[in-house]
Amino acid sequence: MSTVIPNPSIQAGAEILERILAARGNLIALEGGQEVGLIEQMRLLVRRSGQAIYLWNPENGLGNLREEHSGLPGSQRLNIALRYVQQSNHFGIYLLQRPPLPLAMGDATLLRQLARANTGHVRRIVLLDPPQTLVASFSDVMVRLSCQPVAAQRPRLRDGRWLL
Repeated sequence: MSTVIPNPSIQAGAEILERILAARGNLIALEGGQEVGLIEQMRLLVRRSGQAIYLWNPENGLGNLREEHSGLPGSQRLNIALRYVQQSNHFGIYLLQRPPLPLAMGDATLLRQLARANTGHVRRIVLLDPPQTLVASFSDVMVRLSCQPVAAQRPRLRDGRWLL
């Protein structure tokens, strides 16, 4: 019998995915994604697990991370991709990379609507490494997360008691 040893990059991607799913809001600012190679980690995770994770960038538009070269035709504009997300009735995590700044009023309105949506299915919009101006303008509806691993606290014995 052989045991499969999990790939550390898949584990890191799975941990970040769990934090995204556990977030209280639908609009998330994820900082530090470029440093840890988040897109490639998520791509490996999606190919093994079958999760519905999508990536949008201005060059390629909206596409599933599983199929690298297929995407939604004509979705290079952010408002088209956001309308697609809004009309979707399925579970999905949508990673937005390099949104155009300043955001058009229609794009900002759609992002706010998606952030406040209370649907029965999980739908998260994740801004990858967003600029501070964008984070500040959505601070009332945005959850901030970091890709850096959370340092584990080791218990210490002090005066006969274990402390964290």
